[in-house]
Amino acid sequence: MSFEVYKDKAGEYRFRLKASNGQTVLSGEGYSAKAGVMNGIESVKENSKMDERFETYEDKAGKHRFRLKAANGQVIGTGEAYETEDNLKAGIASVQRWAKEAEIKEI
Repeated sequence: MSFEVYKDKAGEYRFRLKASNGQTVLSGEGYSAKAGVMNGIESVKENSKMDERFETYEDKAGKHRFRLKAANGQVIGTGEAYETEDNLKAGIASVQRWAKEAEIKEI
């Protein structure tokens, strides 16, 4: 897994956590400064260790999703849509296992 740091069309810094197969597992919010996005990645690494920081829900299309939240309740990142609850749980487990050691790539 690796974190990709990039600038979006609006000029904000963002990150996405990608699995080794290239699939995006977690996407971050927009930040005005590069330092902010780097802090966001560090927050993912710390908060993903704790089960209670993951909030799961079903979206309007009936897909399973998760949000990773900081201690203050702020959303750090949002997971992709999963067809089944088992796949959702596997996605969360993947973030918990690999995020802390994921390299950071600027693209």
